[in-house]
Amino acid sequence: MNTASFSSMVRHVVSRRYFAVLVLLIVLFVYFSISQSRFLTSGNIDALITGSSILWLVSIGLTFVMLTGGFDLSLGSLLALSGIAMGTFMNSWGIPLGLAIVMTLAFGLLVGSLVNGVLIGRAQLPFLVVTLGTLTLYSGIVNLWSNQSTHAVTSNALTGIAFNHALGIPVPAWVMIGVFLVALFVQRSTYFGRDVYAVGGSADAARLSGIRVNGILIAVYGIAGMLAALAGVMQVARIGAASPQVGGQVIFSAAAAVLLGGTSFAGGIGGVGGTAIGVLLLATLENGLSVSGVQSYWQQIITGLILIAVVGLDRVQQVGVRHALRSMMPTRNAPTGTSPPPPAVVGGGTK
Repeated sequence: MNTASFSSMVRHVVSRRYFAVLVLLIVLFVYFSISQSRFLTSGNIDALITGSSILWLVSIGLTFVMLTGGFDLSLGSLLALSGIAMGTFMNSWGIPLGLAIVMTLAFGLLVGSLVNGVLIGRAQLPFLVVTLGTLTLYSGIVNLWSNQSTHAVTSNALTGIAFNHALGIPVPAWVMIGVFLVALFVQRSTYFGRDVYAVGGSADAARLSGIRVNGILIAVYGIAGMLAALAGVMQVARIGAASPQVGGQVIFSAAAAVLLGGTSFAGGIGGVGGTAIGVLLLATLENGLSVSGVQSYWQQIITGLILIAVVGLDRVQQVGVRHALRSMMPTRNAPTGTSPPPPAVVGGGTK
């Protein structure tokens, strides 16, 4: 690599919205490595990677939704629902593991696209209202289907997905890498990825240019649902059971990761590369604080503060510092009784 191309690559990385987050990730990793002797052990690094796999999958799915200017509050509930579905496929229906995983992914894809996707893309209902409704709907179905009980799912092969290694690397890491590479290819090298950015930039302009906006919206909510279902599979593998108690907070961490990675709430800006860095930052912070003996509620407080901070930063990046500060200032009304200025005289005055 020559000097010019290296300098161009460096400028490209520095100009990305997630560059500051990447620097913070490196600083945190180095700090915890020095301050905590257990942090850099192979067992803890494995725990960090496998523990972030569920957030990784949900966040990549959410990235596609947010690139179109939308959001999906129901992904955590769909994760739990998919886990319950997989438990039913294997325990009640006796379906082999491989086929059960495929059916679970298809289940998440269909639910995401045919419920959220159709209501938002085809019926053009507000995405927050729809996904808040499906969040509640899926949670109720989870409790009804599971009878509010956790059911063991016994399978050595399934346990191996969560805890085994391949070529010295945890299997969940291979899943994360595979999903990331496919998502990156779709985002950067396909017409569909181009159309996702176009819809997020301006849905009306995208529609006028011939893009099927409704179809794109249905597809991105289907992708998010499928990856939430894959996260549900990983969750079942990790705990060895289908539980109605999982997935409750994952959407908030996923939102923080996606925003940290530079994807804007307004849509059309960002991508899965930044999301991966956002997930790794949150996973490193949570793992490092846990190794340091910090209580879990402090971890929740810190994650919440980070989410608020990145939403504020996203707002500033959208409208500029001055406009953002001006929008937070109270508007002064004119004093009561003040007469309006006289109208301008047109035509040079009266004769």
